[in-house]
Amino acid sequence: MTETNPQQTSVKKILPLILATAIFMQMLDSTILNTSLPSIARDLHESPLNMQNAIISYVLTLAVFMPASGFLADRFGTKKVFIFALMLFSLGSLFCSMSQNLTHLVISRVIQGVGGSLMTPVGKLALIKTFDKSELLKAMNFAIIPALIGPVLGPLVGGYMVDYLSWHWIFLINIPIGVLGIILGIKYMPDYKSTDVDFDLKGFLIFAAASLLLSISLELFGDMQNISPVLFVFILGFLFLYYYYKHAKRGGNPIFPLDLFQVRTFRVGIVGNLATRLGISSVPLLLPLMIQIAYKQSAVTSGWIIAPMALTAIFGKSSVIKILDKYGYRQTLMVNTFIIGTLICLLAIPNIHTSLYWFIPIIAILGFFNSIQFTSMNTISIADLRNFQTSSGNSLISVNQQLAIGFGIAFGLIVLKLFENSNMIEGEIHNAFRYTFLTVGILTIISGFVFRRLHISDGKNMKSKED
Repeated sequence: MTETNPQQTSVKKILPLILATAIFMQMLDSTILNTSLPSIARDLHESPLNMQNAIISYVLTLAVFMPASGFLADRFGTKKVFIFALMLFSLGSLFCSMSQNLTHLVISRVIQGVGGSLMTPVGKLALIKTFDKSELLKAMNFAIIPALIGPVLGPLVGGYMVDYLSWHWIFLINIPIGVLGIILGIKYMPDYKSTDVDFDLKGFLIFAAASLLLSISLELFGDMQNISPVLFVFILGFLFLYYYYKHAKRGGNPIFPLDLFQVRTFRVGIVGNLATRLGISSVPLLLPLMIQIAYKQSAVTSGWIIAPMALTAIFGKSSVIKILDKYGYRQTLMVNTFIIGTLICLLAIPNIHTSLYWFIPIIAILGFFNSIQFTSMNTISIADLRNFQTSSGNSLISVNQQLAIGFGIAFGLIVLKLFENSNMIEGEIHNAFRYTFLTVGILTIISGFVFRRLHISDGKNMKSKED
């Protein structure tokens, strides 16, 4: 009978908190900039439209460098890479606050992006390797809470900081959180390495090119005036994906082995994540936009309207284990996706004369079911991966989520612009938003059928041990 190691017990208590600090910084930073762009643009003497590069550069860097996270963790150890990533992200945040022009800001955001592309996947990898599968759901459940709170707090915190302090503070806020993460990481982060490390540089470059091209095409899809170059970039991105498939099929040690997709739960989790986030990811952007543009309210007001989503997300996190234990992953994910799609459709009901308070209960309920969705999709994706697949599988899940969020935001904006330019909306921008919510909601409902590919017994090994 083995004795419980006190150090191991401490690690298991603190490790989810360390990962939570990293996720919180990354998710807060991904959203806090949106409400602050006009203020930053004025200070840097730029057009607010040009300032989109500050967001695009960060997203692209995440998508491009995330595939290398698994190799770097295996080669240099999870502890060194995680601490280095936190230092890089904090340093990038400092440089962002000191930016004198848009070029400086974009370069600083790229430095942030390199740090962000490593710290969350490597932190998750350490978590997966530390906890037994029976304990992993609880640990992941705690660590992912900031991923739900960050996007809600981001616009709210950004609005207040710009109004009452200055835009520089939206970046400086990351530094004390980063320092806390570094201190905890030095003391408690386990240092997992792999003796069998062979980096697939060619595969990484091919996959990075595919991610880059697809991400760029998503950002450009909003320009409906000249669609040919956008389609060319989009198709080129898929050609690079096919090139990667041929490369990985030849054998060797590809960065993302094709045998990952022979694991059915992983395959369903990846496809489901991509499909359902088309609708889920667009709501936190579209609703504040509608409140500000159609209802003529402030950014802070729009932030407060969606704030209940964070509170109910926490309740969802406390309920998800019981729900999964009772109904299983297949039934939970199918029904949950249908509920989310229906709630998004309900956002289309209020007209321009309806009180803003009408949205609060819908958003609050949506937050609860979103949290169940994210935890369920993340855990079922890794449920049946073997130990030698966890590094590459975990990296691919992270890249897929990043691209899925980008797809969702771009898709929502494209649908909005299509309705705005059509003859269906009778000249009111508010109606364009309503039709967009209806479209996105229906597509989300349809995406729930992806989870029919799961078996009733899938995920049984992820059930938590009874306390």
